[in-house]
Amino acid sequence: MAAHIRRRLRKGATTTAVAAAAVAALAASQAPAAPLAEGATGGDQQAAGGESGGSEDGAATGNSPYYTDLPPLVTPDRPGSSSNLPAATGSAEAGIPASVLAAYKQAERTVGTTDPACRLPWQLLAAIGKVESGQARGGQVDANGTTLSPILGPALNGQGFALIKDTDGGAYDSDAVHDRAVGPMQFIPSTWATWGQDANGDGRKDPNNIYDAALAAGRYLCAGGRNLAVAADLDRAVLSYNQSTEYLRTVRSWFAYYQRGTHEVPDGSGVLPTAPSTPSPSPTPTPSPTPGGTTSPTPSPSPSKPGGTKPSPSPSKPGDGTTSPTPTPTPPRPTPPPKPTPSPAETFGSLENAGTGPLTATAGGTFEERVSVRARNALGAPMAQLPVTFTITGTTGTLFDGGKKKVTVISKADGTATAPALKAGEKTGEFTVTATAGTNRPRTLTYEASVTARQADKIVRVGDKALVAAPGEKFADAVTVKATHKGIAAPGVAVTATMVKDSLGLIGNDKGPYFKDADGKPLRTLDLTTGADGLLQLPEIFADENPGTYKLRLTTEGGGSVVIELTVQAPEETAPEETETPEA
Repeated sequence: MAAHIRRRLRKGATTTAVAAAAVAALAASQAPAAPLAEGATGGDQQAAGGESGGSEDGAATGNSPYYTDLPPLVTPDRPGSSSNLPAATGSAEAGIPASVLAAYKQAERTVGTTDPACRLPWQLLAAIGKVESGQARGGQVDANGTTLSPILGPALNGQGFALIKDTDGGAYDSDAVHDRAVGPMQFIPSTWATWGQDANGDGRKDPNNIYDAALAAGRYLCAGGRNLAVAADLDRAVLSYNQSTEYLRTVRSWFAYYQRGTHEVPDGSGVLPTAPSTPSPSPTPTPSPTPGGTTSPTPSPSPSKPGGTKPSPSPSKPGDGTTSPTPTPTPPRPTPPPKPTPSPAETFGSLENAGTGPLTATAGGTFEERVSVRARNALGAPMAQLPVTFTITGTTGTLFDGGKKKVTVISKADGTATAPALKAGEKTGEFTVTATAGTNRPRTLTYEASVTARQADKIVRVGDKALVAAPGEKFADAVTVKATHKGIAAPGVAVTATMVKDSLGLIGNDKGPYFKDADGKPLRTLDLTTGADGLLQLPEIFADENPGTYKLRLTTEGGGSVVIELTVQAPEETAPEETETPEA
């Protein structure tokens, strides 16, 4: 470790100039996918050590030194390829140790689930990991992803670096006087206390574990509702990690390089960078420092007190000899105090499905499932007391219980917000329910739902009187049926009545009994609907000139069916009575 720190402290101004020139050359030849935003310095101020930096607690690393080695100008062997290339493929610099690469990808997947709007790429984590620790010193980690020995930055004692007094009692950095950056992603203890994660499920939030550290870095970069697919947001995220323009350009160079292609190498065989950044020692401060690391400007002379020497008046116009009246000074307006920045625990991060199942119901019914979401803060923890608005969009007539299409629910302690029950409308079809939360950058979830036709699992004829008609005549008795669903009358159920030759209804019949359409023409199939009591009386049925026994089959939505016999026969003729002839 001592040799590692000495390497960081040896570098002089010449190396910095060479690195800056190399960055410029790389930027010209390897433009990153998301360009460096114009003027993207993050509002940085010059720190005591000469590096661009902000206040001591404004960066995840405390603005500790970092590696400035740049990627080769020659891109990996297969531009645009993924990290699935074999170990022997590509340059050594394109290789990422297996456990380290797995940690970056796992962090991308986790953040993609809890905060999809951030669009965190694992290659950005790889770029930061490369610059901060050389990918955990070339992948020197154990089977659980923990570094074989601690990776510690120099003491942040104000001598060339920020001055950050101890915040963890030396628990993470073994320094009870000043803080040091810790682990493969180089978090200072105070930042880790807020953003630390347990990504490998061992019950500990360990900055020395690459899985824990990668997820913490991912959540930190996504803070404040950033979308890392936007160049300006990505620049701000990187600058929040280490407030240095040189750092941003170095990370950007590796980010673009890894996007072009990488390959996996065994743990412990990665390439360790050698050129660290080295801030100059802090000059002896003479003016009083102001917050952010800048010094106060020399105050301008105060105006004369009343009764003192007045300044010579200037002529109002050239050559007229007159003087302008002394203007009355306007008192400065008080600067409003800055709004406090909410902590990550108070910042809304993401919205996710809380277990909502398929949303379907029959017309007029109540949906068994209720739409439920879970809100999480920027740390990925459940977020309570967050308003979530649920909105129904569609034409089925479906409403929330209470008759509204839009309702707002406050999330509970576990982060869940559940909408009221859905009441299906009478029109069948599909609709959506959208959950929305957040104000500055709202998060939304949309659920598909559908209303199906009312169903009946059984349909029976009411009455058992034989249905008979003479050829060319009308059946005297009406046909009435009743549809039920689970033993309860099924109103509004669609019923299809068809004249068929077989009980299964596979063969239609083009002769025998028939219905009539509006023009009085024969019709042998009808679509009907049961009434409020589940009953249905069929229209009049007529017989053609073909005698015989026929079948009428009725089917319902839901599987109910019944077959009714219709008989067409001529009336029986009565033979004339024989008259007796009187005997002669």
